[in-house]
Amino acid sequence: MGLLVTQRSLLIALFSTILALAGSAFAQKASVPKQQDRATLASPHVQELLLLMDTDKNGKVSKQEWMKFMEAEFNRLDKDKSGELTPQEFELSKVRVRSKSFAAVGK
Repeated sequence: MGLLVTQRSLLIALFSTILALAGSAFAQKASVPKQQDRATLASPHVQELLLLMDTDKNGKVSKQEWMKFMEAEFNRLDKDKSGELTPQEFELSKVRVRSKSFAAVGK
């Protein structure tokens, strides 16, 4: 049970950090003298998620690795195995949107 709570917390932290990194990347000027190692800039939660998702251990998460991880999360949340997540399944997952900018993605 503790591992599931930790994974949920890590997933939420990942989404928040991705948004923060995306925002800061757009804000940076094009002429940066030396690019810092992004792994060292990531929070401990993101580093843990990277270890879970980065199956080829190249320090990056590919679309394939991301989709595989998200499919496993979906399957874990889909308690009745219907292929759809109900509001009750979301409620049980304790996943919450913490950022207005994240809630506005895709709008």
